[in-house]
Amino acid sequence: MSYFPGESESFKQLIGQLSNESVLILGHRRPDGDCVGSQIALTRFLLSLGIDARAVNHDPIPRTLSRFVADTPFARPGEIDDSNNLVMTVDCADHERVGEDLVKTFPKVFLNIDHHISNTKFARYNLILPEASATAEILAKFFFDAGYEMDKRTAEALYLGISTDTGQFCHSGTNASVFEVCRKLCDAGASPSKVAHELYEREKPGRIQLLQKFLSTFQMEFDGKVCIGSVYEEFYLETGTQPEDCENFVDYARSLEGVQIGVLLEDRKGALKGSFRAKNEKFRVDLLAKHFGGGGHSCAAGFNFEGKMSDFYPQLINVLGKHLEILKVK
Repeated sequence: MSYFPGESESFKQLIGQLSNESVLILGHRRPDGDCVGSQIALTRFLLSLGIDARAVNHDPIPRTLSRFVADTPFARPGEIDDSNNLVMTVDCADHERVGEDLVKTFPKVFLNIDHHISNTKFARYNLILPEASATAEILAKFFFDAGYEMDKRTAEALYLGISTDTGQFCHSGTNASVFEVCRKLCDAGASPSKVAHELYEREKPGRIQLLQKFLSTFQMEFDGKVCIGSVYEEFYLETGTQPEDCENFVDYARSLEGVQIGVLLEDRKGALKGSFRAKNEKFRVDLLAKHFGGGGHSCAAGFNFEGKMSDFYPQLINVLGKHLEILKVK
């Protein structure tokens, strides 16, 4: 059985061109489990074929994800000594997601592998599969289609990416094919209990305190259909935490009964980062994010905004109202 017959063959042919290349695998800013897991897996896959490869991120890998890296070579932008590398991206909906410094250093991308519906297809070659639950699912299926026997670290990284981007297999993109691939990853050495333990049972007290502050900011809008929570710069200072510690907080806003769209707004020194999460694909939060220069999936999207929370909030409410009106949500 072949999961992605056409795309897997294209992937195989493209990889076949890399024997004499030095390859960099770029991920997006503030990397999450799917980004890091996909970088680890693709880097290790290329290395196993004798291809020189390293993963590169603008931002540090979060504490909870760093334990999965092991001996996989990762670098920061300042550690790359030249730009004579062939570049691939994973889990990036547009080129700018890798960070301004990396865009300037590497203006051309050879291969873009992603599952975001809003992907702009910015590379020379683009393997975009929006029906996949995660970029890690795409890579896993490419590897299985190619008959690649992956090592335990690679299997674990792919399982990490799928489990996090499906919300521990709770999101609507989770289907029988996802579980089948994860079964194969477990056969290859991935341990669901280990991944869950590393991700969810090593919480810092400061992160719990940060969550308390976030929950206290909840504002219900549009008759309880939208819940908006905020994290302010002083919250990090008061709890001894960092922006990476509010990862997945937006899911708490979405989880309330009656809420259809959860929103997380992070106010950091005058710059805002927003996240949308919806309970149903019909709410197309990727289109909401697009209003503010962002993008993502129909149920999960994000954006960045230069400005103050007090100025942005009325704009957000206005856009949300028009969006819900178009959807005829009452």
